[in-house]
Order: sequence, then C-alpha cells, then structure tokens
Amino acid sequence: MIRASSRKTAAGRLLFCGGVLALLIPAVAGCEAGSDAPTLQFHSASSGAHTVQNGIQITNVFVLGGPSTPTMASSLPPGSSAGLFLSLYNGGSRSDTLESVTAPGTAASVSLPGGSVALPAGATPVNLTGPQPEIVLNNLKTTLTGGSNVTLFLQFQRAGQVRLVVPVMAQSFYFETYSQAPSTAPSTPAASVSATPSPTGT
Repeated sequence: MIRASSRKTAAGRLLFCGGVLALLIPAVAGCEAGSDAPTLQFHSASSGAHTVQNGIQITNVFVLGGPSTPTMASSLPPGSSAGLFLSLYNGGSRSDTLESVTAPGTAASVSLPGGSVALPAGATPVNLTGPQPEIVLNNLKTTLTGGSNVTLFLQFQRAGQVRLVVPVMAQSFYFETYSQAPSTAPSTPAASVSATPSPTGT
C-alpha cells in the first residue's frame, strides 16, 4: 500500500510540473514581442533598417539586390536600377510628407514614380513593401551586392532629413517573388532628386 501511494504521489508531481511548464512556455515565448509589440499574433522577423524621428517611424528599409544562385552572387551592376522598400508610420500629432530620397555615392538619383508620400498623423501605415518597387534607385554608381549596405537620406517636410544605413537583400528565399526595378529611370519621374549636383559648364 505504501508503494502504491508513493507511485501516485510521484505521478501527481509529474503532472503538476508538466502543467507549470505548459503555462510558462507561452509566457517566455511572448517575451520576444516586448512591451511595445503591436500584436500578440505570430509575426515574421522584420528585415532592414529601423528608426524613429520626430514621430515618424521608418521600418523594414532595404534595397533589393540581384538574384542569388550557387554560381552567381546577388549583385546589380553599375548603370542598373534597384528597388527600395520600406514602411512609414506617422505617430506624431501633425501630418507630414516624404518629399524625396537620395543615395549619395550609390545612385545618380532616386525616383518616387507615385510622387511624394503623404503621411497623415495617426493614420494607417504606408507600406511601400513590394513586391513591386515604388521607390527606385536610378543609374547605380557602384555594384550592389547582397549583404552590403547603402546610405540613404530621406527628406520629410516636417520631420526633416533622416539618415539611414540600409542592407541590400538578395533576390532569393523570402524576396524571390519581389520584382526588380526598371532598368532605366522614367524620363519624367514624378519626384526625383539628384544625389550629387550637376556639373556646370558642360
């Protein structure tokens, strides 16, 4: 009788410990989201650079490189174009506008074919996240290879200029379905800013 009782007690302890672990695992897993998490549902790992300036949240900023294969690096040659992807949210109290983007030393110009991007205060985030690029780096000055970085300057009407160092992502795996930017810049883009001033007297 004593042995049977001991077995029941041991089994009870195992069940109790298992129940405690079952409760702790979701709690520990939820710590990844943090106190500022936008959702408790599953979300994929974010890609790209992130920053906040004067209430403007800029997230998941990256440039799409070339396709990656076992025999070829994910690179884009000079003279070609590259798509820029990002998400914008205005958490401030006043509306703002993304007026232009520049990439000094990387691209001759950066165009926003859809024009400047309006950012009403507290409105739904503006997701320029693909798969079609809505911001284009035109006439690349150097070879862009997956894993490298690009320095960008985003100019906002109210928030001012934001400097970001963003990664170049290979067009593979998650980004395999993303579209490359057109090989040439539009002849009359809605918004385009040169990265360097044009030489005079030529």
